[in-house]
Parts: sequence; C-alpha cells; structure tokens
Amino acid sequence: MDKRSILFLTCITLSFFAVQTYFESGKKEEIKTEKIVAAPKPTAPKVITQNYPLTSSANETFYVLENEYQQLVFSSKGGALAEINLPFKKTSPKSYVKEIDFDREILDTSPDNAYFPLHSYQLPNGDRKKGTLGGYYPLLRRGINGKAIDPKYYALNVVGQDPNIANVEYRMTRFEPNLIEFKGSVGSAQITKTYSIPETRNGPYCFLLDIQVDGDAEGLWLSSGVPDVEIVANSYAPILRAQVTRKQQIDVESLDLPTKGPIESTSISPNWISNCNGFLGLIMDPLNGVASGYKTLQIAGTDLPTRLTLIDPNFHLYPAASYPGYATYLPLKSGSTPYRIFAGPYDTNLLKDLDGIYEDISQNYNPDYVSALSIQGWFSFISQPFSKFLFMLMQLFYSITRSWAAAIILLTFALKAMMYPLNNWSVRSQLKQKELAPKIAAIQEKYKKDPRKGQMEQMNLYRQAGVNPILGCLPMVLQMPFLFGMFYLLKSSFALRGAMFIPGWIDDLSAPDVLFTWGYPIWFIGNELHLLPILTGMTMYLQQKMTVKPPANPSNLTDQEKQQKMMGYIFPVMLTLMFYNLPSGLNIYFMFSNLLGIAQQVWVTKKTEVKTKKA
Repeated sequence: MDKRSILFLTCITLSFFAVQTYFESGKKEEIKTEKIVAAPKPTAPKVITQNYPLTSSANETFYVLENEYQQLVFSSKGGALAEINLPFKKTSPKSYVKEIDFDREILDTSPDNAYFPLHSYQLPNGDRKKGTLGGYYPLLRRGINGKAIDPKYYALNVVGQDPNIANVEYRMTRFEPNLIEFKGSVGSAQITKTYSIPETRNGPYCFLLDIQVDGDAEGLWLSSGVPDVEIVANSYAPILRAQVTRKQQIDVESLDLPTKGPIESTSISPNWISNCNGFLGLIMDPLNGVASGYKTLQIAGTDLPTRLTLIDPNFHLYPAASYPGYATYLPLKSGSTPYRIFAGPYDTNLLKDLDGIYEDISQNYNPDYVSALSIQGWFSFISQPFSKFLFMLMQLFYSITRSWAAAIILLTFALKAMMYPLNNWSVRSQLKQKELAPKIAAIQEKYKKDPRKGQMEQMNLYRQAGVNPILGCLPMVLQMPFLFGMFYLLKSSFALRGAMFIPGWIDDLSAPDVLFTWGYPIWFIGNELHLLPILTGMTMYLQQKMTVKPPANPSNLTDQEKQQKMMGYIFPVMLTLMFYNLPSGLNIYFMFSNLLGIAQQVWVTKKTEVKTKKA
C-alpha cells in the first residue's frame, strides 16, 4: 500500500474513531473544593399567609398544582414532589414537550403505568380526582406496575443520614390554586415548605419553594429527585452541572457522575445545581445562598427502575440495571431559604428566555441557566462554537420553513456552500491523481525490486504535476470542526426531540427512523429496521464509485486500484453500521451531504474535462 492510500485510510479511520468517541460521555471534571462568594440574587416574592385547617393522615395523600407547563404532584410524605408531569404540546399548546414513540408504546402496552398522576389526588377545593390516561411526560422516575417508590427519591424532599427523615409525615396547612404549604418535624427542627407558582415574572416550567427551618438544620439536605431516562443518540448520558463563583468570577462546571458512593463537597456553595437526563431535568437555584457544600448520588436502576423497562419487557430491551439514576443535593440551613426551581426541557431558546426574565441589571445578576446545557466529549472545545453557529442557521431556516427536517436539509446546503472551495480543491486534486494513476502504476511495476527508488520517482512525478497527496487530506481536516459541531447539534438538540418529518417512518428527528418492527430482537439491529442509515451508506458508496475511475481492463488492476476498490466497499458499510442507531436528523444531514458531494463531483469533473479538451 502506497503512502497516499495509507494516509487516506488513516485520516478516515481517525475520523470514524473521533466521531464514535464523541458520542461517549467524556470524563467530567469534578469541582475543586474551595470557598466561593455567592452571586447577588433577587429576593423571592413574599408569600402572604392565611389560616387553613390542619390535616394529617397516617396514609400518603397526594395534592396537585397544575398550569399549562407542569403538573406538580405533592405527597404528604416529606411534603415533597412525588411526580412532575409535563403536558404534551398537542394538549397544551404552550408546552415545549412533544410526544415520542416511548410515550405512545407505554400508553398502548402498559396503560396502568400511563396515568397522570398515578394515584388519586386532592384539589384546592377539597375534591378528589383520579389521574388521566396519557397526555403527559413523567419527568421523575415513578412507581412501576403498582409498586410504590421510597419517598427519599422524591424531588425537593428533606433527607439525612437517618433514612426515616424522608418518610416524615407532613401536614398540609394551606392549599390554594397557585400555592400549597406543608409543615413537619424532623428531629428537633420544625420545617415549613411553601410552594408557589407566581402569576407575574415567572418563566415557563418554574416555581418557587420557600423552606423555613426552625431549629438545627445540621445534616439535612434538599434532594433534586431522580429524572427518568432519555435515550440521546442511542445512549444514556445524564449530565450534572453546577454554577460556582470563584474570586468574583462565575463559572459553570460539569460534576463527576457518582458510581459506588456519593460524591460530596463541603467547602463550596453552588449558585445553582442542575440534574439533566440529556434532554430534560431540574435546576435548584437558592436565591439567597445556601449552607456550604453539595452532594451527588447514584441510585441503582434495580432500586428505582426507569419507565423504559416497560418497553418489550420479555426481551429486556432496556434492563433496569443498565440505567442507574442520579440525584443532586443542597444542604439546608436554619432560617428561611427561597429557591427557584426549574423542572422542564433543556431547550436553548427556553433557557435564554428564562435568563432574560430573571435578569436584574441593577444587581448585575443573570442566572445563566442556558449554561446548564453541556457539550460532552473529548472534542467539546472544538464543537461548541461551531455548533452554536450552526444552530443559529438552523433556527433561521426553521423560522422560514416551520419544519426542522427542512431546516436540516437547508443547513446541509448552506454548509456545503461554505465548504465549496475546500471540496472543490479536494475534487480537483483527486482528478489530477487519477490522471497520474497509469504513470504511478508504471513506476511501481518498473521499481518492484527497489520500492524506495519507486517512491522517490512517484514524488518527483507529483512534484512535476503540481500535486501534493498529503495536502489532499487538508480539506477533511479543516472541515472537522464543522463536522463535530454538526454531530453535537443534530444528536442532542431538544428542538428535534419529537419533531416529525414523514409520519409513520420518521416520527422523531432525535431518534432513529423506524420503517417497520418485528418481535424478537436481533443483536445490534434490535427489532426495528432503520432505513435512513442504509440510504446514507448507499450515497457514500455512489460517491466513492465516482471518485475512483474504473480501469479500461477490470481484470488487470494494480495493487493501488485494488485497495481503492476495496475501500470503496468497506467505508460505506462502516458508515452504515456506525449510523444505524443514531438519530434520523443526523442521517438526513449526511445523506444529503453525500448527494451534494456527488453533484459537486459531477460538476467539477465535467468542467475539468472541458478544460482538458480545450487545452
């Protein structure tokens, strides 16, 4: 194999390795423990108290506050949130959350687990109701098949070393359409938790929690709860992040995912802490600072199963043990601490809007929730600026077409136009090398016994023809930042989640397309046929065929031509396998990119042939 073939194969192999690695979560940096200064924050709206008859029960009682963005299901156990259910856009037009195949399949095959809430509940007027069937996305992991979960996994519950703390029965002392209050005793401390949904200056998917601790709060923590699993680019990639202030500088950093035991820091106080499952999650934002420290914990998937275990349970497509949960904790302190809680989708535009709503210029304060979005992987430092630029373009095209699939296709055209000079240079270089192929073959044949001299003759030939085979890989290298940016953009943009292109085939641009399904799963393929990756591989094969000019006598191939022919078969197969379980939006981009590459190849080849004839 000559140097040019080796170089080409190496570049492609490294590209595939880099792309594959990019989908795996890189090692996250744990926040170093050091003292920080809390950022100035606006005070929470004051809650006006009123008398309400105290109620208590030996059994667990559920209460619901609901608006167009959230269904908040409170439990008398811990005065905490047992469920946070997000309505679908089809039933609540203001919602950002769209129904996906998992929701439809669970509703069809396991309706007992698709009630929202799961249990009967009480309304502010005292009426009791049962949950409705379907229509919501369960943000938190809930009980499955009638099995209750431990209240220590509830969101915004108070926990400690004593496991009984999370099971303390709280009295509901106030209940209004936009407010509910609980009171309970934890050891020597009296705790009052007041939840409210302000009617003014309150962003979507946000509500307030005021915790009043009368007594010793030592060893008490406030839990985020455990978000359910989201499959992002064929993997489960939860993200824990925290905003910290060091030396008057605000920074947002990723936290290590805990494994065997909890990860705890005692010397820093996050301005806010985020627990995201890849697409949705919770942000706990203490508005006047908290006691120093934070903690993260992994919960075994067998102890708290994801709802995905309900999908084809006979074949164990989503085994509980493979999907552990993660919770974040902030320490409590004596006195009153107001929190702003975000519980919803990590959509770029939504988080930017929230930053605008809560910004206080006079206090030099902005929550910067949009930075809770994290680009993961070894090449995040390259892809982040490019993905932001490409996302702006994609949003522009979406505003014109009102279709995310059409926006991806137009973005492909735009990116191809920007890369045209580089691609044009590469194609011309390939054509020149084709012209020299017979001479190279003659040199290789002549110097079979002296390969070193043969290589020197080849380099002289390249030099005389003005061809540099090493620079032939330069366009590929220069396009890598855009490639990584596009990969991140199309594999993890919440806007593509549930976005439909062709009903019945491409129902979700953030998931693989499904042409049809069958019962028994096959290794790697599963029980679904994904057509788009096959079409993408076919377009790459056509592009390879056009790049390599067939010899006049197919039976008399040189070693180099045999290698190129073999690579023309191998690379499309590798691409098909690598993309088989990746999002359909990503496959649409690469398929159209290959088609445009073919068109450019034809155009440049014809122009070159015309110039050659004239010469």
